[in-house]
Amino acid sequence: LVVCPYFLNEGFPNNTDGWLRPAADIVRKAGGLLICDEVQSGFGRTGTHFWAHEKMDVVPDVMTLGKPMANGHPVGGVIARGDIVSEFRKGYRYFNTFGGNPVSCAAAMAVLDEIEAENLVANAKRTGDYARQRLNALQAKYDIIGDVRGSGLIFGAEMVLDKTAKEPASAFTDGIINAMRHRGIILSKLGRHKNTLKIRPPMPFSKANADLLFDTLDDVLNKSLNML
Repeated sequence: LVVCPYFLNEGFPNNTDGWLRPAADIVRKAGGLLICDEVQSGFGRTGTHFWAHEKMDVVPDVMTLGKPMANGHPVGGVIARGDIVSEFRKGYRYFNTFGGNPVSCAAAMAVLDEIEAENLVANAKRTGDYARQRLNALQAKYDIIGDVRGSGLIFGAEMVLDKTAKEPASAFTDGIINAMRHRGIILSKLGRHKNTLKIRPPMPFSKANADLLFDTLDDVLNKSLNML
């Protein structure tokens, strides 16, 4: 079973802590492996745990890392149990020209040092809680926002044409993203119907940054709804 333990691309549903554990148990009982992709959800981004799989109460057999691992420098990693790596080495020949190079490793180590020195996991929790307060206020103001969810510096709003029927407002979401882009703020969309705003800012993101983001989003929503 290969999953992002926080299901980011699926719209990061509000699953309770420990939600993934029963699925992991079933996979292992069947002789399978749990592979967690922590590229988007790792390194403290949830604000509650350093890895999202901890939040879901599982320990993966294999974990993949990348992108934020070195703050833009191209580096990725794979972590696995020793027996899995040993079995892989028996059956396959793997070679990587740049694997383990000291420059990439130094960049990745610097990121870990910065996360610890600046207490960025706690910042993700503090700023993320504030961001969802701002989003909840917008939800109370605009019926187009059907749901608000997230943890730490992963948060967003699901756009719906009808709060009862939950009809996706996919085209409207596209318009909001484009309007925000023209205002200098880059957002994206995800979920089955591509109607969920995905907001995943850098780990040093502050409350002042959040105010700029949501003040702008408030203005864009107001103007966009008046044009419908």
